[in-house]
Amino acid sequence: MLSNEPSAPALAPADRARYCRHLSLPGFGETGQQRLLAGRVAVIGMGGLGCPAAMYLAAAGVGVIGLIDGDRVDASNLHRQVLYGDADVGRLKVEVAAERLRAMNGSISIQAHPVRLQSENALAELSGYDVIVDGTDNFPARYLVNDAAVLLGIPVVHGSVLRYEGRVMVLATAGAPCYRCLYPEPPPAGAVPDCNDAGVLGVLPGLVGVLQATEVIKLLSATGGGLAGRLLLIDALGTRFQTVTVPRRPSCPMCGTREITSLMDYDAFCGHSGGDEVVRLAPSEAAGRLSSGVQVVDVRESWEWAICRLPGAILVPLAELPGRLGDLDASREIMVYCHRGSRSLEAARLLRRAGFARVSHVEGGIDRYSAEVDAGVPRY
Repeated sequence: MLSNEPSAPALAPADRARYCRHLSLPGFGETGQQRLLAGRVAVIGMGGLGCPAAMYLAAAGVGVIGLIDGDRVDASNLHRQVLYGDADVGRLKVEVAAERLRAMNGSISIQAHPVRLQSENALAELSGYDVIVDGTDNFPARYLVNDAAVLLGIPVVHGSVLRYEGRVMVLATAGAPCYRCLYPEPPPAGAVPDCNDAGVLGVLPGLVGVLQATEVIKLLSATGGGLAGRLLLIDALGTRFQTVTVPRRPSCPMCGTREITSLMDYDAFCGHSGGDEVVRLAPSEAAGRLSSGVQVVDVRESWEWAICRLPGAILVPLAELPGRLGDLDASREIMVYCHRGSRSLEAARLLRRAGFARVSHVEGGIDRYSAEVDAGVPRY
């Protein structure tokens, strides 16, 4: 819960030297810096957004920064996740990030939480923080962060990126909307691609992450206006910025009527856990079917196909699938896969609607297949 009154002791001489450019700012000064040093911020997701946000919050002197992420560094992260290098591939992100941030500023507390935020642990993990930085990259996680924050009374600085576009907004402050006001219903599973499938310009998460850090600093220091109730839209390709007013919805079940009083199954809420007639296969199950005569369809792009593929697969990129249904044998079972599962689920549902009776998709895609079944399949 935010407080405008600093609880930190008077600044030490070393603090005055380190943060002197803050101390000279009109309207910020010593009181603003004390508020930062007394502040506690949770950064959820140490990816493209979390890395730059955490770096600037550490440099600014936020007293406690909690890093929450259960993932390990992958080579495909390195073009945008700027806390990591080649030697860090395979290591836990929060451990590497904590080392780098402590080296940047040894006078603050960096707390590493190598866990995946879930309904079962979210309230405990986030309790006690003043502000949350949402650096997650999928809808179930964003709804989870939002709901936990509203229940705990903690504001969220939301950020998202896709291709050449970014968004930033402050959620769940007093009188401001929450994520459910912005998106009352999640989009159908697979309808919105993620960065794994659609790509992202490497520098764009840096821009959005720095803007998130800016909003956190203003919230903690009670300085200036912010993006509460305003969605900032960034078009990096056209170098355009605009804001859209988003009002709080009185009928919102989370921050309006408050009828939601506990966390839920967010995969089910977002349609990521069944509810259709597509068979979902674990990678080990998919491996067992490769020799059973199943028709294997790869719906990735040709550049991905060139990196790796499953034995016997045919390439039909998702965008081409509606026009190439005649290339598939409707009398055989069809097993669809992609990089990490979102495109293959969309493709499998398309095939079901087109009348194909036996359709399955590989959960987690070829990336999870490599991790769990065949390490010889290159990951990217």
